Amino acid sequence: MPIIKSAIKKARQDEKARKHNRGIRDEYKEAAKKVRKLALAGESKKAQEELKTAYSKIDRAAKRNIIHKNAASRRKSRLSAFIKKSSETKKAEPKKASK
Repeated sequence: MPIIKSAIKKARQDEKARKHNRGIRDEYKEAAKKVRKLALAGESKKAQEELKTAYSKIDRAAKRNIIHKNAASRRKSRLSAFIKKSSETKKAEPKKASK
């Protein structure tokens, strides 16, 4: 534990910042999970709407230097590609023959 007064204050500030940053990180990760879940369920319209929210949260994290701007861009690109791929596979699946 720090003994010097300024070090004590810095430790307090670091803990507060860590909690704040963690909250923002959790927000964009939850948004991305929601988009993936909707895409896998075959609800591409809802996934596209949630994608906008996820983009916003990822951009906010990048703006505040919680993640690097290139990492944010990569995450957005992969989310978009995931939706596109899952919607294509849903369309390509053959319909089951009823007896």
